[in-house]
Amino acid sequence: MRAFAGRVVTSIARVGSDPGDDDELKLKKSLLVLCSVLFIFAGLAWGVMYYALGAGLAGTIPFAYGLFSLLSIIYFAMTRRYWFFRFSQLVLILFLPFFLMLALGGYFYGSAVILWSLICPMGALLFDRPSNAPRWFAGFAGLTILAGLLQPVLSKDPPLSLEVATFFFVINLLGVGAIIFLMVLYFVHQKDAYQERSEALLLNILPKEIASILKGGQRSIADHFEGASVLFADLVDFTPMSATMTPAELVSLLDDVFSYFDTLTEEHGLEKIKTIGDCYMVASGIPRKRADHAHVLTRMALEMMEHVERNTFSGRKLAFRVGISSGPVVAGVIGRKKFIYDLWGEAVNAASRMESHGQGGRVQITRATYEIIKDDFDCVPQGTQDVKGMGATETWFVSPKTQTA
Repeated sequence: MRAFAGRVVTSIARVGSDPGDDDELKLKKSLLVLCSVLFIFAGLAWGVMYYALGAGLAGTIPFAYGLFSLLSIIYFAMTRRYWFFRFSQLVLILFLPFFLMLALGGYFYGSAVILWSLICPMGALLFDRPSNAPRWFAGFAGLTILAGLLQPVLSKDPPLSLEVATFFFVINLLGVGAIIFLMVLYFVHQKDAYQERSEALLLNILPKEIASILKGGQRSIADHFEGASVLFADLVDFTPMSATMTPAELVSLLDDVFSYFDTLTEEHGLEKIKTIGDCYMVASGIPRKRADHAHVLTRMALEMMEHVERNTFSGRKLAFRVGISSGPVVAGVIGRKKFIYDLWGEAVNAASRMESHGQGGRVQITRATYEIIKDDFDCVPQGTQDVKGMGATETWFVSPKTQTA
């Protein structure tokens, strides 16, 4: 039953929504629709009670609200004209309680029913631009004052007894308070949900520490890390392979393999920096310093290679070249739009060169990394290579340590 009720609420909330709406507009639309439905039920309930008590004119007013509100929801669902739906609802909520109070004989015998009009400026804060809310509040204040001025000329023969007026006073206070509370509760709950999704998206782009700094307003972020390791992995023969695949197949293949790399990055507590086409870049020791930066990144590299070797992707066998280097790096955020957390330094350039000068299915490292991990991994020397931008460079292929009996 609870699940069914949740589905019903969700379906009602989606009335009039468009796929292109941003999160804030979706929230405003859904909240206004749900509130309008609540107001319809409240109007019908109040109308039935007034009719049962012999206050026919007073009963007609909330019934009229329920009818007009229902028609406005239907019109909104058909036309998606949110501005009209919002304006009509705010006008109805503002004026009909005022007329109902007059029909009941003023403030006292009307049981302060004009309090329902207070929902109008409160709702405007949530449904409309906040800058428009003071105008709606001014309307509420004006009607409240006008009702006070009209009190002396209202009917001296009110339709409700003192006892009944007291009862309605209680339920009006409870009804207005409950709806305002539910409005704010739903708004805050949905706002928090959208905020959590935005937070998760931001954390998928930037490290948690960097995201916190940016949210605090700091724009210039640059840090130096004396000890870090960087990995580049590139798909062998990607260009000719991609020429034989549809765009959907190509994206699916890369998503499949890189998603597994992401899982490894998270498991090892490393930091994915970016993907560049078919190239995957990850770093260890930034932005969180760690003494085992080279060891853990090398283990991840070997797990990457093992996974790729054991599996097929979209029916294809793949091979990656992987390069790793260690040393000082500078890390920071660049750009004002679509910013990225990036790395600079000799270790970054060397890791890239180790990948591009490497072999498919092998992990190639520089001396800087070799000196750190040589006692814990099998490192096969490859001699000296003439590496672009680095000159004569010693390199090693690395594999897991062979266990001896």
